[in-house]
Amino acid sequence: MKLLLCLAALVAVFCAVSCKMSPPKVLIYSRNPGEYGQENTLICHVSNFHPPDITIELLCDDKPLPNPVQTDLAFKQDWHFHLTKSATFTPESGKTCICKVNHAGTSKPYTWEPNM
Repeated sequence: MKLLLCLAALVAVFCAVSCKMSPPKVLIYSRNPGEYGQENTLICHVSNFHPPDITIELLCDDKPLPNPVQTDLAFKQDWHFHLTKSATFTPESGKTCICKVNHAGTSKPYTWEPNM
């Protein structure tokens, strides 16, 4: 009987959590201040999203940046997830770099502002 109650409680919690959808908050920035022609790291930090199914792409002029590194998917106590992806790139004048986030059926690009 205890096992059945525990199982029912677990299913109830899972259903309550899985029914909640939260869009991601996205920050895109570079490791160092942007300088044209100087190698840097483009970073895209995605947080506070649920469900955990998500893809992150780093692109410059619509071409994927090579050898991206992604952290392990992590979550907070309220079951909101966060993830970071980064890649080496070299800023150039007129070049557009974005972080494209695909989550819960939507796809949205976030543009890096070089602050130069």
